[in-house]
Parts: sequence; C-alpha cells; structure tokens
Amino acid sequence: MKPGQPGGEHGSGPITAWLSVPDGEVDRGECALVTAAQDFGHLVHSRPAAVVRPVSSADISAAITFAGEHGLPVSARGAGHSPFGQEQAEGGLVLDMRSLPPVREVSGTEVTVDAGARWREVLDLTLPQGLTPPVLTDYLELTVGGTLVVGGIGGAAHHHGTQTDNVTELEVVTGTGEVRVCRPGDALFDAVRGGLGLCGVITRVKLRLVPAPPTARRWKLYYHSLDAFLADQRMVVRDGRFDYVEGQLILEDGGWTHMLEAVTYSTASVADLSFERMEVEDTSYFDFLNRMEEGEAALRAEGSWFHPHPWLNVFLPDEVVGSVVAGTLAKTRREDLGGTGLVMLYPVRASALDTPLLQVPAGELVWLFSLLRTGKPADPVENARLTELNIQLYRQAKALGGTVYPSNALPMSPADWAEQFGPAWEALETARHHHDPNHVFGAGQGLR
Repeated sequence: MKPGQPGGEHGSGPITAWLSVPDGEVDRGECALVTAAQDFGHLVHSRPAAVVRPVSSADISAAITFAGEHGLPVSARGAGHSPFGQEQAEGGLVLDMRSLPPVREVSGTEVTVDAGARWREVLDLTLPQGLTPPVLTDYLELTVGGTLVVGGIGGAAHHHGTQTDNVTELEVVTGTGEVRVCRPGDALFDAVRGGLGLCGVITRVKLRLVPAPPTARRWKLYYHSLDAFLADQRMVVRDGRFDYVEGQLILEDGGWTHMLEAVTYSTASVADLSFERMEVEDTSYFDFLNRMEEGEAALRAEGSWFHPHPWLNVFLPDEVVGSVVAGTLAKTRREDLGGTGLVMLYPVRASALDTPLLQVPAGELVWLFSLLRTGKPADPVENARLTELNIQLYRQAKALGGTVYPSNALPMSPADWAEQFGPAWEALETARHHHDPNHVFGAGQGLR
C-alpha cells in the first residue's frame, strides 16, 4: 500500500466514497498528514490517508467501521509522545483524541474525564476538590488514554500500582465499531488496560482519587556506590516511608553518580541511608508534580526537544539488576545518551501491580531501567546505532527474565510480543479476534 492510498489486504476493493463522520472532521490536508506522520521519537514516519478529529464516540465508531470495511489501519493519537510510531497508521486513519469535547467531572472520590485529557488537566479539576490521582507520570502533558494503553508508571507505583490499576470504568469503541462501557470483571476491561490499543479505542475514563497533600518535601540523595544506591532503594520501597521513589544515574566527568529521588507528603527520615550528600526542597504538591515544565521549556528553546528520542524502558528482576546496570553503565558513553539523555532506575513492589497485561519479572521487587537517549536530527545512521543499542539491551534483559514497559524505540515482532505477554498472550489474542476481527488496530506495534 502506498502512503496516503487507502485500501489493504482486508479491504473489499477500491474505495468509491470517502469517509464522513456524523459530527467531527475528516482532514486529508497536507499539514494534517505530515503532522500525523511524526511523533516525539522522530524515528518513524508513517503517513496516513486521513486524520479524523472526532467530537463523539459515534465519530470514532464510524471511522473504525469504515476502516474495517476497506482494510485500513487505525491508530488513536493523544499527545503524540510515542517514541517509535505507535500512534501512526500508514495509509490509514489517525484519530486525534484531543478533539473530543471535555468530559470532566468529580463525583465523590472518582473523576470522569475524556481520554484526550492531559494529566495536568485532570489535576486542574481534582486539586480544587482536595483530591488527586494516586499515580502520575513524571510528565503531565501526556493524555489519559495514551498512558492507559501501556500502563502509566511513576514514582508512586510502589504504593498504588500503575495508572491502569486505578481505573474503575472505561468507555471503549471496539474494532467492530461497538461502543462499550466496561468495568472490573469485564474481559474487555482487562484487555484494554495495558493492551496496546489492540482491542479498541478508549474514549472516556473513570479514575479513583485519593486526598491531595498540600506540600511535598523532595530529597535528592547522591551515591558513588551503585551497590549502596540499590540497597537504599530496596529499603525505602520495602518499608514504604516515602510517597514517591525514583532514581537517576548521572554521567559526569568523574564517572557515574547515582541519585535517589524521594518525596514525602508528611514526614520521613533519611538518617539510616548511606548517601554521600543530599539536597532538600520543599514545594507545593502541584509544583512537585509539574516539575518538568521548566525543563521542557528549556529543551524546546535550545532545540533538543525536537530531536529524535530512541528511548528504552525495561523491567529487570531484582537478582540481576546490579550486574545488568553495572555492565550497561560501563559501556555507555555520553554519545550513547546524547547531550540531554537520561538514565533512570527505580524499584516497584510487584504486589502493588494488578493489571493483568502489564508483564513484569517474577519476584518481590521489579526494577524499571530506562535509557532516555537523545539522537541527532538528519542522522539516520547514528539514530539506527542508538536503536541497535536498545535491541541489544532488550535481548539481554529478556534472556535474564526481564520484560519491557511497552513505550520504546524498539522494533518488536509478533513473536517478541508473544514472549512479552507470556501466558497472557493467548487471552489477549482471543479478545483481539473477538473485538477487532478486521485487525484495524496494531499497525504501530507491528501487529497488523
């Protein structure tokens, strides 16, 4: 199929009448198509045939039904923050979920929002009520629907699981065009949370809320020793003294420094930890959550925000985290991260994770190891080299019982996804064949 030309192996022949939707807009203009063929990763460029801006579930249903009849792939696009074309649809339809009208309501200890809402907008709604989602991603400009199809992990996950673990209801448009409301106990509910968008498009979400604290105390604890850093992270995650725990590995002229980032909303002690130095900052709760805003503005100003981002996120078993991380750091140079690249590492209690499709290694603790590389614009050879480094680490992690957090610049085959989901793959495939019999979804994951 040529870019921009509709039709495909599942189609019923040439399209004689182009798609229209009841309330929204179908845009086949050059600007819309070029934009939809880009994402934050700037590594994959798959041009759709049209961008649909829905303003109702009926619009999404009409678009999906049309796609199924004509063999077109469909992808839902939120903030466009995917690293490897996951929200793109070569020759198909991209649904711009930000065009959905706002559905924003707090009722008791739950909030209902449209899937195109950004997490910052959710906080704008809940914080005046003294409430907050239990788990938030580090970057608040991601959309609710966008994080729920992969999990939504953050520094509070060791207490509250992922964002998908805090969903109480979903409205979904399936691959047959059916609009469904699903809740815990419904097979579709479990197939959609962390399901890569293979069974349907999330349109509306109901989330659990907890009391929001007024302030946050943030410690940055610095270590020269990787072993001491890992030991202290294990201790504070197991005893739960902090509300939020993450970690960074910082490449400096003298080698690697390890930084434990810990936050409490009440009181906590660091007296028994083994750090060499510390920084302490008191902020409002919202300012802590929105801490990336200033950094984003700086990266946009100097340009690297718009560079390629060959990112990798893997989950490692506790028993191998030290050796894998030490080996990776020993051969990682500044040019392997890029000028603004980051390395993150922190543990989560596996017992806090309850989303069936979020696959993590066996054991009490699992570690998220993230290499957030920055590539070079107009340098496909260098960006391919960085992607190859991702492939090598992925293979090493998989051989040692690791899995991926599925938001990566990483080519994944159907066999790779089957290994990733393990025993859950058969159930996901069964749900997919039922809810998306024409396989309109999955193009961005290499599964169509």
